[in-house]
Amino acid sequence: MNTKTIVITGGPGSGKTSIIKALTKRGFTCSEEISREVILKARERGIEQLFLTNPLQFSETLLEGRIEQFNEALESDNEFVFLDRGIPDIQAYMDFKGDTYPDFFTIACKKHKYDSVFILAPWQDIFTNDNERYENFDQAQEIHEKLLETYTKYGYNLRDVPFGSIEARADYIIDVVKAL
Repeated sequence: MNTKTIVITGGPGSGKTSIIKALTKRGFTCSEEISREVILKARERGIEQLFLTNPLQFSETLLEGRIEQFNEALESDNEFVFLDRGIPDIQAYMDFKGDTYPDFFTIACKKHKYDSVFILAPWQDIFTNDNERYENFDQAQEIHEKLLETYTKYGYNLRDVPFGSIEARADYIIDVVKAL
């Protein structure tokens, strides 16, 4: 079977993780966002915000994890695998932060191509901060713009997910994916 890799992306607090959870409950194969895991492991080592203190190390760790997720998705026996963020997200965040980065980030974005990308716009009504999210809503909007730029640069046709309930948003994504 030729598994289709489907990315769900967007700025912080746009509802990605809730949609991934809804898709998982419906029996779809999904890969969860790994940045929270990276953040929590760094905190166990006494680093409060690895992305802020050593963004390149944080980004390299994310890149390894996202490449692993991509490869696992391709090996799946399922028709679709949904991923909470993709490899280009890393570059978008580094661009947002104004960091320079080695060419291997660009090479990874070109080498690992997803079949479809859904993007969620910032949504003030559902935006919240938590222990792993340091961005405010204005920054979430800036990150959204960087995500649009980055994915477009790599030739993706981004599909906007309309605002609505988690179930309605999941339905929209499923309907589009099944029509691919």
